[in-house]
Amino acid sequence: MPMSKSLQGMSAAGFILLAAISCISYLGEAQASSGSIPTYDYKIINIYPHDKTAFTQGLVYQAGELYEGTGLYGQSTLRRVDLETGRVLKQIDLSDKLFAEGVAIWKDRLIQLTWQSGIGLVYDKRNMTPIGNFSYSTEGWGITSDGQQLIMSDGTETLHFLDPETFQEQSNIKVQLGGHPVNGLNELEYVNGKIFANVWPTPWIAIISPETGDVLGRMDLSRLRDTLIRETGQKMDVLNGIAYDAEKGRLFVTGKYWPKLFEIELVPEDGAEDK
Repeated sequence: MPMSKSLQGMSAAGFILLAAISCISYLGEAQASSGSIPTYDYKIINIYPHDKTAFTQGLVYQAGELYEGTGLYGQSTLRRVDLETGRVLKQIDLSDKLFAEGVAIWKDRLIQLTWQSGIGLVYDKRNMTPIGNFSYSTEGWGITSDGQQLIMSDGTETLHFLDPETFQEQSNIKVQLGGHPVNGLNELEYVNGKIFANVWPTPWIAIISPETGDVLGRMDLSRLRDTLIRETGQKMDVLNGIAYDAEKGRLFVTGKYWPKLFEIELVPEDGAEDK
């Protein structure tokens, strides 16, 4: 959940409580200090331009095409973006009443969640024409696909597995580390049999077993945002946006209002190097 999202939809007391719960549950010092799981840093392989006005909520890449969902009421979009230049090739503007969230690809369709409206949107991937919608009872945060099901987050520790044709929930898992729930699961990407999840409002990505919900590893990307802020002096929000090029094995990450999108490679923490 983005900071701006909470400010638009919650009382101050509710925001403080939720932020506290999220911080207690995240993958940093408290739950991962035991060192019982691998910690990864990153190596930057490539840097691409990214629209610094984009409040990134969803990111997905397939067959040479990058799709991005951006949020906020009155500003939510679905976009096809040129990776090399960051240029928006096509854009669909959502209703002012909808706050866009995660984006996934299923066959010839694009699936986009919205935050608190309980509405998911379905588009024809070829021309991004809206072709349907579906409903869910939770909040909508992140969504991805493992090739058989859709996997959806709702901001808690629960991941929901949906039938991609009917959108009915088939099962769910509780994500945990050392017996503790990992809340704030946000943008999702399915990468080589594992679920990668941004953990709001932190710079961490959790690497999750889709079978058990156990956190198998964690990535610390705090230096990416810190470096961008120092270099540009621009307004930037949290890390949010993971896309994977399955054909070439490329992993992309960005964040809300970030002026750059990064292709990164995971490296063990003690062997990390930056470019």
